[in-house]
Amino acid sequence: MTQRLAAAPTPHRAATTPGSATTPGSAATRSPAGAPSTGAPGTPALGTAVLGTPALGTAGLVTVLLGAFLPMLDFFIVNVALPTIDEDLAAGPAVLELVAAGYGIAFAVLLVLGGRLGDIFGRRRLFVVGATTFALTSLACGLAPDAWSLVAARAAQGASAALLIPQVLGTITAATDGARRGRALSVYGAVGGISVVIGQVLGGMLVAADLFGTGWRSVFLLNVPFALLAVVLAFRYVPESRATQAARVDVPGTVLLTATLLSLLIPLMEGRAAGWPLWSWVLLALFPVLAGAFALVERRAERRGDTPLVPPTLLRIPEMRRGLGIALPYFAGFGGFMFVIAVALQQGLKLGPVAAGWALVPMAVGYFSASLAGPRLIGRWGSRVLSAGAVIQAAGLTTLALTVLVDWSHFSPLRMAPGVALAGIGQGLIGTPLFRVVLSKVPAARAGVGSGVLATGQQSSLALGVATLGTLYLSLSPSLGMGRALALCLGIQLLGSFTILYLTTRLPRSIG
Repeated sequence: MTQRLAAAPTPHRAATTPGSATTPGSAATRSPAGAPSTGAPGTPALGTAVLGTPALGTAGLVTVLLGAFLPMLDFFIVNVALPTIDEDLAAGPAVLELVAAGYGIAFAVLLVLGGRLGDIFGRRRLFVVGATTFALTSLACGLAPDAWSLVAARAAQGASAALLIPQVLGTITAATDGARRGRALSVYGAVGGISVVIGQVLGGMLVAADLFGTGWRSVFLLNVPFALLAVVLAFRYVPESRATQAARVDVPGTVLLTATLLSLLIPLMEGRAAGWPLWSWVLLALFPVLAGAFALVERRAERRGDTPLVPPTLLRIPEMRRGLGIALPYFAGFGGFMFVIAVALQQGLKLGPVAAGWALVPMAVGYFSASLAGPRLIGRWGSRVLSAGAVIQAAGLTTLALTVLVDWSHFSPLRMAPGVALAGIGQGLIGTPLFRVVLSKVPAARAGVGSGVLATGQQSSLALGVATLGTLYLSLSPSLGMGRALALCLGIQLLGSFTILYLTTRLPRSIG
């Protein structure tokens, strides 16, 4: 990966300084393809780095990708460790749900705020703060004396991840340009997908290895040295960047967005374990009300000339809006699949955590291979690559569902390999260019908030997929059997693939 990025030529930059004038049609006001900037007059387009921001070199790119890998890994690495945590801490199913859900909820609701803080105070500074706190909260998770301490530490870990992740996309957007930015965003997309699969495999291996008697705790303690390494490397290799005009934090928007996401995610993640009490239905009923209030407050703030948390004009950019539309079924299906297949393999087939993790290696290989080929394919075929990915993913899910239905009693990692490999290839062809699509026309001055919106959509969709497909699977498997319940969930994800296929036809042919 490093060799491929190092081989990419660094685009020529005009010798400009902050506040210097630019002429119409110059590199500072036009994208690489020559398209006019979508930002306000004087605002750099996404095709150019923010004026005065040094270029992000290969070492810096590897550093920020390391910072992105760890939080993404931790979203799923805990899945295979939950039975061991339950046995060690006597947590019970409801608390175990919170161990998994607390991280995802805190991660999702604070991401846009994390992007805004990076715009204001500097993205490298917030990257360092986020990586440092991620190391400390991971240590707290690994040393948690009881289940509720682990829940609190996981929520704090998710909050620190929300500070870290938007700075990665924001730095890539602000400190790279042209073909190098496209390659960097493609690799970022690959890192996101691979980290999920590696999380399942690595989590099982760490739990089984019981390093130095740490058991499940090594799943969290592993983060500490790598997060601290990212801090050290960031000071040396990551350039500082921030928005040209610092905006104040949108407090009403932040509060309403947090309440909106919590009203949806908490009942979906905790309702089943708690027996669907009245409060869960009340929160779900409040979701559309809070979402409407958030949209209204953001529109009014932008009309007044303030800077809202999620500017409505940002969502009116076609690539951003349509890309987020693809992200919802893609990440929801991906997150739900990873959770359901882990439960089916461990509880249905009685596989151990290591064997369950290794069963997904064909998916990882397929995803990574597609990700490596992605930038070259996108350069030639544009958005049709995403359409092809949706078709291949659908073929893989269909193959896997038929394998389950034909003979569940003999279902095994070997028999599931063709289906998960095809699904992995398709997912790689969708996920790798998706970040390029969403951010391709976002003005560089809004890199932080644009990255925060995208990351929030990603993490919220992952959590939504786990909550909906996971709840459906756990609810139906006692009556339908684990095999048929798994096939039904795969069928629902298949519908998501058809939705993605339709939405990709609405994208421009060429991807910047």
